[in-house]
Amino acid sequence: MCTSHEENNFIPQEIIHYPQKQIQYYKYQNSQLCPATTNASWSSCIRKHVSNGSYREAIVLYNQIRSKGVYFLGLVPLVLKACAYVSVLNCGKSLHSEAIKHGVDSNVRIGTSLVSMYAKCGDIPDSRKLFEYMPERNVVTWNAMISGYVKNGDMKSASVLFDKMSTRNAVSWIEMIDGFARSGDMVAARRTFNEVPFELKNVVTWTVMIDGYASKGEMEAARLLFEDMPQRNFFVWSSMISGHCKIGNVKEARAIFDRVPVRNLVNWNSLICGYSQNGFCEEALDAFGKMQNEGYEPDEVTVVGVLSACAQLSLLDVGKDVHKMICAKGMKLNEFVVNALVDMYAKCGDLTGARLVFERMTNKNNACWNSMISGFAVHGKTKEALEFFGRMEESNEKPDEITFLSVLSACVHGGFVEVGLEIFSKMERYGLSASIKHYGCLVDLLGRAGRIQDAYHLIKSMPMKPNDTVWGAFLGACRIHMDNDMVEQVVEDVCTSDSSVDSGNDPHYALLLNIYAGSGSWEKAGRVSMVMADRGLQKTSGRSSLMLENTEQFHI
Repeated sequence: MCTSHEENNFIPQEIIHYPQKQIQYYKYQNSQLCPATTNASWSSCIRKHVSNGSYREAIVLYNQIRSKGVYFLGLVPLVLKACAYVSVLNCGKSLHSEAIKHGVDSNVRIGTSLVSMYAKCGDIPDSRKLFEYMPERNVVTWNAMISGYVKNGDMKSASVLFDKMSTRNAVSWIEMIDGFARSGDMVAARRTFNEVPFELKNVVTWTVMIDGYASKGEMEAARLLFEDMPQRNFFVWSSMISGHCKIGNVKEARAIFDRVPVRNLVNWNSLICGYSQNGFCEEALDAFGKMQNEGYEPDEVTVVGVLSACAQLSLLDVGKDVHKMICAKGMKLNEFVVNALVDMYAKCGDLTGARLVFERMTNKNNACWNSMISGFAVHGKTKEALEFFGRMEESNEKPDEITFLSVLSACVHGGFVEVGLEIFSKMERYGLSASIKHYGCLVDLLGRAGRIQDAYHLIKSMPMKPNDTVWGAFLGACRIHMDNDMVEQVVEDVCTSDSSVDSGNDPHYALLLNIYAGSGSWEKAGRVSMVMADRGLQKTSGRSSLMLENTEQFHI
């Protein structure tokens, strides 16, 4: 089993909490307007693009149709959906203008699609204005407006509108339950769930409520409701698996998985991603093999989880095989898959491979920039890390806390003190607050350069209490530069700090012992040794990792 760290855990929440996507899909399917039958090949192609999630392609194709002077009323709701999903508000407004020009803007299907499009693109005022002026509204129209408020986090307006509805269907209740859950108000979500009429409380209503608990890590409440559920679908099984993995209870997640009566790809993906998320990388790869043996074809979500496991285990050969499989199966190279490939190559040390994938990306988001910068930093390529940081600043993506942590780490390894100090000062410019980890990097940077006094003053001026990592970096620098006077000055700080004593072991006492012993101060070393013995502390044994043939990892 390998251990993952927050900044190195690549799998995004959208992938980890996979069932949420399926629930949203259900809600759309159950509120979808049936487009009119139209002249076919064009209509069929656009419908296929939309159903496959190729929304931009659908918009481009529709524009080609319009350039020929053809206007299909039945296609408008589909294209408006595509505009909503990729937040292309200008295109949606053009479709609205066309609807007015052709006199169909009062059509309930077109109007409802426009309400939904404006809301999903974040233009709530225009969405509500259109909703109010519609001459005819049905329950789908009301649901679209409520969904818009929910998506934009305005549960107060959603609740007011919900209370005004004369007719509600299952989707109306599901939207409200899901909205309260996503806003963190689980009390209101549960109250709404309890108020759902018996005839409308279907399997998805239960699933949304349970998924709400699971997404917030309230697994006991989720379990109680799950056990009472009269009928279960595979989404709710996956919600339970993902929920347990989210709080680190992998054992219980596996127990839930083993109870699934008929498994499908979503269940396997929840388990594989959950394993990778928690650092159970060998288990993730083992589950991937078993999934394939049972005849399931991996999809984009699967490979993201598997590539994350390969990255954490540094299994470059396995990662390359997964890359080949992605190409052979013609999988869609969405941002998650491409980012996972960059991350895998970078963490495995194949920076050339990582860069090749990175440079071919059309849209480079925060995660892929961070993967490249971190990869360069970890493997000692300081200049390249700084180069990419500069490129990122010039791009549309703003650096985040992880970016700065990676760049500062690169400066530490390269000894770029002044550059590191300058980069640290930029955090405030981007509206970011430095964490204890950022300060730890800066202390390490100054300490390694022999600027012990500056490092000590930085520790004293920190807005938070120094922890083991900060003091450890500082004392390590004192040891390297044999600055025993400074050691004397900070011994009391280290020994009296609340954070310096943890159960069973304290690296600071061990480090102090090494400092005194290394400088020949045997009397002081003896006193530290006695303190360690009195407190029941032990010096940590050294451990090394040995990788044989990229398949097995042994600890020595």
